[in-house]
Amino acid sequence: MTDRRLWSYKEIAAHIQVQPDTVRSYRKHGLLPEPDLVEGGKPYWFADTVRAWVAQRPGQRGRR
Repeated sequence: MTDRRLWSYKEIAAHIQVQPDTVRSYRKHGLLPEPDLVEGGKPYWFADTVRAWVAQRPGQRGRR
């Protein structure tokens, strides 16, 4: 089953336990995948996109 809920910086930050500004910085430095949707100038990612990215991040094994 796929999770197509859209997450903003806030939801991503909560998922990886950092501040939203940290997630914005990740995007600015090319460390975050391209958004799945941009609406009104705001980026959004599918929950599955974020989970796949988290699973591939170095040093994140075993961390949610």
